[in-house]
Amino acid sequence: MTPRRIRVGRRSVELSRPDKVLFPGAGLTKADLADYCRRIAERILPYLRERPISMHRFPDGIAGGGFYQKEAPGSFPGWVDRVRVRVKDGGTQRQVAVNRAATLVFLADQACITPHPWLSRADRLDVPDRMVFDLDPPGGSFGAVRKAARFLRAVLEDAGLAAYVMTTGSRGLHVVVPLRREHGFDVVRRNARRVAEVAAGRHPDELTVEQRKKKRGGRILVDYLRNAYGQTSVPPYAVRAREGAPVAAPLDWCEVADAALAPDRYRVSNIFRRLAQKDEPWQGFGRHARSLDQARIKQLSPD
Repeated sequence: MTPRRIRVGRRSVELSRPDKVLFPGAGLTKADLADYCRRIAERILPYLRERPISMHRFPDGIAGGGFYQKEAPGSFPGWVDRVRVRVKDGGTQRQVAVNRAATLVFLADQACITPHPWLSRADRLDVPDRMVFDLDPPGGSFGAVRKAARFLRAVLEDAGLAAYVMTTGSRGLHVVVPLRREHGFDVVRRNARRVAEVAAGRHPDELTVEQRKKKRGGRILVDYLRNAYGQTSVPPYAVRAREGAPVAAPLDWCEVADAALAPDRYRVSNIFRRLAQKDEPWQGFGRHARSLDQARIKQLSPD
């Protein structure tokens, strides 16, 4: 396979083995993934910039299995930005930060299908600016997940927090809350747990915070555990390593009521058609960040 170069802004990024098939069923190649990254960069970069990422890489395509890589290899070019982060053993490591479109395309050449960013930014890694809730179906009922997201939104709005929703491109939905950078992860996680408990208290037949599957009884877990140092969350418009190349897609809340909605409804093959026909659902996401000090989480009633 002859290498190919892609012009991205002021940089030219070389693709090795551009015809390597990454998604066999859809026939999508590494070059197709790189082209998607180039075209989607304006939309996805606001959710990636200045954040360490974990790279989900599939050198042999999704059929060959993948692996997560946190540390940036020394072989990556110098223009790919890095962020130094603390790790569990007390040391540090450097992780990639996707600050420009060329980096996104370069990662596609590395067969990184999904970049997973932190919930905090490089200058204050201990202080998140997002709160994330993960909602997955216990079985195959995506309708239950859609209902759970609406229940959770009501609790968040009662607390005075802005709630945004997206398909994950995998199995469920994420509900994401923009925050002012005022508190560390322990405080944010404690508040996220309180929100989850209130939602489960209001809808005990549909929702739970029980981590053990055997005790959930078919209910949707309101998973708040991503709200911790070093944890990541799939960003809007990221491609997922699943057949058909589904894309995590931000939604308007009215779309959650659509019975035809599926977690993998939007794909590399149709997402640009959607973007051409619809305004950005998460427009103003950062401007709607709220303070946990001013939120009414402690006053929430579980009834």
